[in-house]
Formats: sequence, structure tokens, C-alpha cells
Amino acid sequence: MKRIAASKARPARDSLASVNDESGQTNEEHPYDLSLNRPGTTLRSKSREIQTAHPFRVFILRIFDQHSQERAWRRGAEGEEKVGWQLRKLGDRWKVIHSVPVGSGDTDIDHVVIGPPGVFTLNTKNHLGRRVTVTAKAIYVNGTFQPYLAKSRAEGKRATKLLSASCGYEVIAQPLVVVMASQLKIKALPEDVCVVGRKRVSRWLLSQHQKFTPDEVEAIYSVARNRSTWTN
Repeated sequence: MKRIAASKARPARDSLASVNDESGQTNEEHPYDLSLNRPGTTLRSKSREIQTAHPFRVFILRIFDQHSQERAWRRGAEGEEKVGWQLRKLGDRWKVIHSVPVGSGDTDIDHVVIGPPGVFTLNTKNHLGRRVTVTAKAIYVNGTFQPYLAKSRAEGKRATKLLSASCGYEVIAQPLVVVMASQLKIKALPEDVCVVGRKRVSRWLLSQHQKFTPDEVEAIYSVARNRSTWTN
């Protein structure tokens, strides 16, 4: 990865310097500052939309614990919230942005993590109660193939393209799948996508080799937290 001094990074298009991450302000007050997003924001919103439109149907499906789109969104949000809690263990040298909208906003990246070892895009999968098996080529849930590796690769490539364009130099994003499962069996790791259990994600990130100085982390974060970086 090309190392560029932080002073050469382009300023974010919509200045967010006046927004304090610890101010208690919300992303409704500052919609361009993604650092204010909470984990699971996008999926939680989709779940609530279905609950509002079909309250009785959702109630019945929940009573019988039936699979539904609302349940999928809700469980996905719960997974992102639990991973977000784990990421708080990283410490002050790291920056984490949750629920990053991409393109028109129809899709998002669950978590973008920026720290001394680099930039990582995290794709969280909540499969508590199920068995997840990882091979060099695929991920299976209870024996059924899931396209998680391809999706994570695409997220990493898109993040690399968008961050590099806005920073003015190459910023490579490493894709990572974070799994919550009753049983996680890793037979082999894919070459270009890392897979790790939820409780080990912070430890895994902290174990990676350092590439960025604190100034470089701040420079990339100042661009990554700006909504227009991802949606323009």
C-alpha cells in the first residue's frame, strides 16, 4: 500500500470538523457525518418499516418464531450491534464507522474500521443457533452455500475505489466476514477475504501488522466519515 503523508489528503467535501464524536449529537442533526451512525441502523430501520406496515402479521410470526423478512432484518441488526460492541475494545487509535450507505443508499457496509494496520470493511452475519463452515472457496450455513465471500470482496473493492478517489491516493480496504454462530468451523481460509468469529474480531484486528501512522489514520477517517465520499 502506498504510504502518503496525511497532509496530502484532500479535505472532505462537506467539512465535519465542527462535529464532536462525543457530543451526543445524532446523524439526523448531521446527516453527512457517518461517525454518528449507530451499529445496525440501516437494518433496524427496515425492520421497523415492516413492523409499522404489518404489525399484526409481524406479531403472529414472532410468536411462532417463523422466518420472515422482518426477522431477517432484525436479527441482522442485532448482529451488527453486538459486533459494534466488540469493536469498542479497539481503543483510541482506531476509528469505526457503522452502517455506511453506499451509492444511492440502498445498500450499506456494516462497519468500516480504520486503524494502524489499515482499512477494513466488515460484513456481519448473525447465525446464532446454526452451524457455519468456512472453506477456501465458500461459506456454508447448516450445509447450504451462502454468497458471503463474493459480497465481501465487492464491498472491499468498492470501498477501495471510493476512498482512493476521495483521498487522492490509494487506500486499500481489506474485506472481513464476522460470524456469529453456535458452531463456527474454519476448514481453510479464503485467500482474499478474512473470516473471524464475533468474539475474536477485535483481537484479530489488533494483531495485524501496522501500516499507518496516527496522522494517516485521522486523514483517512476524515474522508471516510463524510457521507458524500460513499454516495457521490
